[in-house]
Amino acid sequence: MIIYGIPNCDTIKKAKAFLDSNNISYEFHDYKKRGVDSDSLKSWCNKLGYENLLNRRGTTWRKLDEDTKSKVNEETAILLMQEFPSLIKRPLLDTGKKLVLGFDKSEYESLL
Repeated sequence: MIIYGIPNCDTIKKAKAFLDSNNISYEFHDYKKRGVDSDSLKSWCNKLGYENLLNRRGTTWRKLDEDTKSKVNEETAILLMQEFPSLIKRPLLDTGKKLVLGFDKSEYESLL
């Protein structure tokens, strides 16, 4: 099991705390330190949709110029998420069988 995100994100902290408290082993993949490859992003977009994967609520998105934001499609979203990993919604949990985007305690409980 791999959880992808940024260590200082509150939602990541909640997800990791849940996994830890339930003795579920996982690997943490820090986007800021390790980046993310385009093949993973393409696969996630195919499974989840780039609209769901792209974090349009954060400061990184708000800092982008309006022209860039108005022209986002899957291809440009992948390039942006690769350049600015903070644009990827978090956490992204890969169980090996399922991708879970965001943290919802009941959804995580169903994985047990």
